[in-house]
Amino acid sequence: MPKHGKKYRKVAENVDLAVRFSVEDAVAKSLETSFAKFDETVDVAICLGVDPKYSDQMVRGAVTLPHGLGKTVRVAVFCKGEKQAEAREAGADIVGAEDLVDQVKGGMLDFDSAIATPDVMALVGQIGRVLGPRGLMPNAKTGTVTFDVAKAVSEVKAGRVEFKVDKAGVLHAPLGKVSFGPQKIAENLKALLDTVQRLKPSSAKGTYMKTMSVSTTMGPGFKVDPTDIRRFLEG
Repeated sequence: MPKHGKKYRKVAENVDLAVRFSVEDAVAKSLETSFAKFDETVDVAICLGVDPKYSDQMVRGAVTLPHGLGKTVRVAVFCKGEKQAEAREAGADIVGAEDLVDQVKGGMLDFDSAIATPDVMALVGQIGRVLGPRGLMPNAKTGTVTFDVAKAVSEVKAGRVEFKVDKAGVLHAPLGKVSFGPQKIAENLKALLDTVQRLKPSSAKGTYMKTMSVSTTMGPGFKVDPTDIRRFLEG
């Protein structure tokens, strides 16, 4: 939904786009300017000093946020045999193998995250064109291709966020809901930034986290002073 309604413009009029805030102030400002009638999601956009066209500079990973995302996540697990019972016991919403692949081929996409055991990835590959564009394709780098399905399901249900930079080197990720309050959102952001920092490619030169902006679903973005990111990470 475009952010150009009357309420947005009214809020944006009072935002000086030239100002750079501390991390904590950017979070607080984004929550203060939330105006939607629903509990908006708080998002962060981080421009990284990488060139994703080179495979050794692709930043991709996952993090379990300490306070979760504030929403119920429906999880599908592609697996066979005893792993199916293991997945169900861990709280998976949909479990199957060939039958589940056929359901997805038929248009069933009633899940927010997908996990698969390595032995069924050839099957899952048949629906890669469906899952991939929706960000649902299981991937070993993010821990969603694994035989430890119970752990993977538990982590996703607890608020596990997968992320990767886009073609422009920008990483987008949700941080929770406005109702969390600034402290929990900041703690979730800290966990995300710690993980992104650990994934810094050795071939990346210069400043790694170049710019950062925090916003709510419907609100304006509040830019963070780049020099404050290091202080926040070390704090």
